[in-house]
This record gives sequence, structure tokens and C-alpha cells, in this order.
Amino acid sequence: MRRSAAFYVDAFRIAVRSIFAHKLRAFLTLIGIIIGVASVVVVGASISGFNAYVVDQVSRLLGANHFMIARMASSGELTEEQWQKMDRRNKRLERKDMAWVERLCGNCAEVGAQMGTRQDLKYGNIDLFGTQISGVTASMGEIEDKTISEGRFILPHEVERALPVCVIGNDVRKKFFENQDPIGKIIKVRGHPLRVVGVEGARGSMFGQTFDNTLYMPISTYGRIYGRRASIQIHGLAHGAEAFQPAIDEARVALRSLHHLKPGEEDDFGLVNVQEVTSNVDQFTGQIAMVVTPITLISLVVGGIVVMNIMLVSVTERTFEIGLRKAIGAKRREILVQFLIESALLCGVGGVLGLLFASGITGIVSATTPVPMRITSGYIALSLFVSTVIGLVAGIYPAVRASKLDPVIALTKVT
Repeated sequence: MRRSAAFYVDAFRIAVRSIFAHKLRAFLTLIGIIIGVASVVVVGASISGFNAYVVDQVSRLLGANHFMIARMASSGELTEEQWQKMDRRNKRLERKDMAWVERLCGNCAEVGAQMGTRQDLKYGNIDLFGTQISGVTASMGEIEDKTISEGRFILPHEVERALPVCVIGNDVRKKFFENQDPIGKIIKVRGHPLRVVGVEGARGSMFGQTFDNTLYMPISTYGRIYGRRASIQIHGLAHGAEAFQPAIDEARVALRSLHHLKPGEEDDFGLVNVQEVTSNVDQFTGQIAMVVTPITLISLVVGGIVVMNIMLVSVTERTFEIGLRKAIGAKRREILVQFLIESALLCGVGGVLGLLFASGITGIVSATTPVPMRITSGYIALSLFVSTVIGLVAGIYPAVRASKLDPVIALTKVT
């Protein structure tokens, strides 16, 4: 046992000495492995970060344990034929639909409604284009977990009486009221004056689409300004994660009963929930990983070919050393293991350096973009394991070739 351990220690020492004897060659060899490992880790971090970024933005936009029912809505992608079928089948949703869901959904902590359109706004001589105008019930502040940085959100009595009040987003506040208090100021929407009662905290953007160019007003006020013929969106908030699915089921059954749908008939409304959206995101990023990861692993294979080439050169250069060792009693297995350790060490060190290089890249990307780069343990293990295995595989042929050298012939070939 001691002799075996001493052999591996000596083999490792010889491998290190051989690598340091040819520093430039070793470094050039490592570059292929470093780039390969860094590619795998950075791609994995990008996919994981993209997934986390989208899920976080969706959760911030919709809120946790939140579902939405609308005339035209789907958590997945629809074909044009399916969309047209839905357009013909689905009914316009009204305030009575929301009231019915609110009455029958026992697992719902809050039920609300929303209507919306886009409108250019003007305050004095300042124009703001494409503002999202939303008519909401007072409960939408709780359902979408809105953060109010100044003032307050819309109150129930303001919805009941269709009062001319509004809550503005952070972009609207900065555009119209950069150096002044916006509370109490008047903004006109289609000629109708609305008094600002609150400012929503910044929600950020996703893929260049801002969530802060918004204005909320009571849904009843929205109906007076834009008309009441448009379909509303019904929003629900479950009491908690455990009540989320039961709440969705209750809301769905309530609407089906109100619309007199028979068993087996398709819903005449669309339903979206946060869990389905995040599940679709996970599935999408998983498919990307299945396609991209094998492609990046090819760079590791190329690095392995470089290692094999260098090890063949090393065998040629060390022919005399190999012959001498065999002449004094070294076995074929020991020569074989010697060169395998050297190639595996090269790739292992390259893997660690590649991981450090990838950490630097992901740190720079995270600091300069809104997408968080997350290096996962799975991709670390995969890259290091594959790089080490490639090192062993790449060293097999040179090692076997070295172990088969005839000592008499090898000793006559002094380099």
C-alpha cells in the first residue's frame, strides 16, 4: 500500500516537473481547455441568469399567487387558428363576472378588475408617448403587490364614485414632475383632469420595455372616459401558495357556471397564472440548454485533441527517459499511469483556470447588465468532470505508446 502511494506521489511530482520544464508549451495547451471550460460555464450561467431574470420580472409584474382571467389570454403560445377560434368563442367579461368570482372564490384573498389602453400624455409643454393607462379596482394594489413611493393607491370609495384621481408610474413622475411634489397636481387624459394621489415605485424594464410609464385611475372613471364596452380583466390573489390552485379552480368553476357552460365544453375565457408562466420559462430555457451545451462541449473536445498532440510530442522527446526507467525495472503499467497523470493534470488545471476566467466574465456581465449571471454547481461539475475525462482520454494513446517502447531501442535514441 505504501509503495503504491509512493509511486503515485512520485508520478505526480514528475508530471509537475515535466509541465514546468516546458512552461510556454503547457500554457498554450491550457488555453484550449480554459476556453472550453469557460464557454460551458458562461453559457450555463447565461441560461440560468436569463431564467432567473425573466421569472423575477414576471413575479414583479404580476405578483405572487396571482392569476388573471381575460377574454383573450393564454399561458402558452397559440397558433393563428387557435387564436381565431378563441376570438369567436370567448365572451366579453364584465363587472358582474368579477363580482360573481369574488362571491364564490373562498380561497381568494382579493379579487379585482382592470381595463387598459395606451395614450399619449401632455403636461404643460411636455409630451410623454405611449403611456399605459389602466382602470383598476382598489384591490389591484394588493393583488399586484404594488409599491407606492409617494402618496397612496386608489381607494374603494373613489372607485364607487368614479372620482377623477390617478396614480402615476415612476417614468411619468420624472417626466412631468422632476423637481416638484406631484401629489395634488392635475394631469389631463383625453381632456379629463385627474388629480395625482400617488406615485408607484420603480418597477424597471424587461427587454427594453419599461414597466414605469403607467397611469392608474378608478375603473369606473376609466369607463366614463373610454367607454364601458371593452372587456375587463379579472385578477385574483390566493390566500397563500397552498390555496393558489384551489383559488384558480374555484374562479374557473364560478365563471363556467355563470356562463352556463356544460361539462366538456371549452372555457369561453382565458386564464393565466404566474406558475404556468414560470414553468413555460423553465421549459424554454431547458430546451436552449439542451441545444447549446453540447455545442460548447465541442470546444473541450478540441482542447483534448491539442492535449493529445502535445503528449505525443512529449513521448517523443522523453524516449530516453522512458527507456531508462524501463531498463531499471519500471513496468508498462507505471509508464502508462505516469503519462495519464500528466495529461489529466494539464486538463484539470485548465479546468480550474477556465472556471476562474468564467467567474470574471460573469461578474463583468452582471455588473454592466440587468441580467444576473448565475454559475450553477451543475455546470461547474460538468465542465471540470468533462475536462478531466478528456484529459485522461487524450492521454491514453500517447501513454500506451510510451509504455510499449522497447528499452534497448529507446536507450539508443538519445535526443
